[in-house]
Amino acid sequence: MSWQSYVDDHLMCDIDGNQLTAAAIVGLDGFVWAQSSNFPQFKPEEIAAILEDFEEPGKLAPLGLYLGGTKYMVIQGEPGAVIRGKKGSGGITVKKTNQALLFGIYDEPMTPGQCNVVVERIGDYLIEQGI
Repeated sequence: MSWQSYVDDHLMCDIDGNQLTAAAIVGLDGFVWAQSSNFPQFKPEEIAAILEDFEEPGKLAPLGLYLGGTKYMVIQGEPGAVIRGKKGSGGITVKKTNQALLFGIYDEPMTPGQCNVVVERIGDYLIEQGI
């Protein structure tokens, strides 16, 4: 299965009639493995800051998580595994695997919980596969 099909078929899937606004799989080296057509163009330093927070949890909380120039307020996550952010009626979930970061961006009517389930389920599967 190609990485693009993970994004198209699994991250951008339908959950109770809702789906993510954008999604991507980005290697820990910052290179995009696959992304939805409307995933924001991010800066390398934004990915570096996210990776730093996985190494030193809590680092992004006072500053916010930035992706594509959009600032998300960091909310509860799982230190070293998941970072969750909120912006208005939407937000972001970032799940770290052994080799990549999975991003899910959502807006209402999708709920934060639905986004978390989609992104974290695929992330957990990839971790089980050693990826």
